[in-house]
Amino acid sequence: MSIEKVREYLKQYGKDSDIKELETSSATVELAANALGVIPARIAKTLSFKMDNSCILVIAAGDTKIDNKKFKQIFGLKAKMLSPEEVINLTGHAIGGVCPFGLKTSDIKVYCDISMQRFETVFPACGSSNSAIELTCDELFNISKSQSWVDVCNIKE
Repeated sequence: MSIEKVREYLKQYGKDSDIKELETSSATVELAANALGVIPARIAKTLSFKMDNSCILVIAAGDTKIDNKKFKQIFGLKAKMLSPEEVINLTGHAIGGVCPFGLKTSDIKVYCDISMQRFETVFPACGSSNSAIELTCDELFNISKSQSWVDVCNIKE
C-alpha cells in the first residue's frame, strides 16, 4: 500500500506519525480542503509531467493551474501530464494520493512552485486518497528533496 511506503519514507524525518488519515476522501483539492477544514489554496497538489522516459513532479498550491509558457521556459518542453496508468507505473502512487514522498524510483525530480510560499503550512497527500500531512514550505521542499523553487503556475481566477 502506497501510504505505508510514504510512512516508512517519512520516518527518516520524524514525520511518520504526523500523517493524517481522514475519514472522507481527499482525492481532489476541494475534497481535501473540506476534510482538513482549510482553504483549497493550502492543499499542496502534486502534478506529474512526462519528461523523456520518466517524469517530473511539480508541487503547487491548490488554487493554481500550470502556465504552459512558464513551464516550457523552465523545463524546455510542453507540459504534458501523465495518464493515470503512467502515474502509478512511474511514481508508485495512484491519482488522488500522488505525493513527492516514497516514490517508486529516486530518479524522479521534484520541484516546488512558489505559489505555496504564500502560506506558513500546506497539506500534501501521503500516498492514498484519504491522507495528508501538514508541513511548512521549507519542510516540504527538504523532505521532497526538491530540486528548486519554480514559477510555473498562475492562480485560478
